[in-house]
Amino acid sequence: MRRALSYLALLGYLVFLAFPLIWLLSTALKTPQEMASLDPAWLPRRPTLANFADAFAEQDLVGSALRSLVVATASAVITVVLALPAAYALARHRGAVNRIAIGWVLVSQVFPVILIIIPLFMVLRRFDLVNTLPGLTFVHVTFTLPFALWMLQGYVRAVPRELEEAAAVDGAAKATSIVKIVAPLLAPGVVATLLFAFISSWNEFLFALVVLKDPDIATLPLTLVKFTGAEGVVRLGPLAAASLLATIPSLVFFAAIQRRLKSGLMAGAVKG
Repeated sequence: MRRALSYLALLGYLVFLAFPLIWLLSTALKTPQEMASLDPAWLPRRPTLANFADAFAEQDLVGSALRSLVVATASAVITVVLALPAAYALARHRGAVNRIAIGWVLVSQVFPVILIIIPLFMVLRRFDLVNTLPGLTFVHVTFTLPFALWMLQGYVRAVPRELEEAAAVDGAAKATSIVKIVAPLLAPGVVATLLFAFISSWNEFLFALVVLKDPDIATLPLTLVKFTGAEGVVRLGPLAAASLLATIPSLVFFAAIQRRLKSGLMAGAVKG
């Protein structure tokens, strides 16, 4: 009975999580008449792909998606490359300075994002990075780096020190023990951080709106906004179709790396 209730609760939770995606798919397949109905149906009565055709015809979805993919991938990789050594230093060399650094990282996440837009814009203008994809990448790295650092230092602390000490006793250099022993055990943390940084950059809108002024280099979130007319009238069908397509890269990325997210790699790793 208890197991049945557990499965029922899990099923309800999965339905709750999947409902927005299911409703988005249903809306993308509906005709304008069905969407305007006062009695909306759960499923489209006459499914149509016209909304997808209209979305591709009206906006440059492919180009903007490729630009978002480049920015998100670069942001995720740079964030992990910068955060990983700093996280190791914070986790392994504890002290008052490290505690202050970690506390500041957490406090920085409380600040409203709007507070750093003007300083970042001034820095970008100083280096001629306004209205460029590298400039947007720099902003995304700046925004995601503190939380990524906090995530990774937690994973580093979970790696037993005894592994490095045993390697040192066997004559391994510090760099060798880090590369060959610690780094493989951090794979789940690195993958989780990559996923966080990628999705944060892929979905980001506010910084892209401020940094990018040329419509020809707009990222996907900026392109989706264009389905709202100047009068505020939303083209719901094409917008739902384009938004559904925009979720595919994140889902594919997660499906490709989800096996790496398992954290049981350290089972039995401590030398007995």
